[in-house]
Amino acid sequence: MAEPSAPAPKTSRFKVPGEGNSALISVVTIVAIVALWALVSNLGWIKPLFLPTPQTVFKVFVEYLTGQANDKPLWEHFVASILRVAAAFWLAVITAVPVGIAMGMSRVARGIFDAPIEFYRPLPPLSYLPLIIIWFGIEELPKVLLIYLACFAPLALAARSGMKSASQEQINAAYSMGASYGQVIRHVILPAALPEILVGMRIAIGFGWTTLVAAEMVAANVGLGQMVLNAANFLRTDIVMMGIVVIGVVAYLFDLFMRQVEKWAVPWKGKM
Repeated sequence: MAEPSAPAPKTSRFKVPGEGNSALISVVTIVAIVALWALVSNLGWIKPLFLPTPQTVFKVFVEYLTGQANDKPLWEHFVASILRVAAAFWLAVITAVPVGIAMGMSRVARGIFDAPIEFYRPLPPLSYLPLIIIWFGIEELPKVLLIYLACFAPLALAARSGMKSASQEQINAAYSMGASYGQVIRHVILPAALPEILVGMRIAIGFGWTTLVAAEMVAANVGLGQMVLNAANFLRTDIVMMGIVVIGVVAYLFDLFMRQVEKWAVPWKGKM
């Protein structure tokens, strides 16, 4: 008679700090902020000049959306801004990521690019905006260039940092199996660097949207940033609030998209 097999050992999985879905908490937080905003503004605790009610902001949003406002419709402002940010961001991706990879792999490249990037990275865009206007005029180029510079530094530094993510054991294992130097970079180091590069992309697009208003100060007649600046000149706080909400929502949706790309491109992140 065969002996009964021993029961399989129980595997306990310890909870990782911060693990789990936080979507419901985020929704509750947003609802609470809007409710507090509605309470404070509708009760008159803060004057409408300083904080308009959510209803007023929504009314202005509908007017811009349907073309009833005394301005260009919202879609024109949105398209102009998204094209500027997208052009600058993807130009930064195709230039900053190779620079960051080169900095992580070569001391010569690190010596060439490290000092200029670290010099201009802490500078606020408004500090070198006058130079960009003097050098490149007031057309679309300076607007895109300003956003590009804001996106470039975090992307390059993220790629450089990511190149150190592959462990020495992984690199030695690849070499022991006959991989060449180029194959080690392509199949070991770059996949290990990809999570940090994607995080750098999320940070860079945030800097891009942050710089948008400054970029559209350069003789722009259309764009979300220009719409906000023009409204501020006439103390139209409701339009300013509407523009801020639109920019924030668009940037947040892109960040959610990048999170999904990260899950698809690097499913192993946090599981090793």
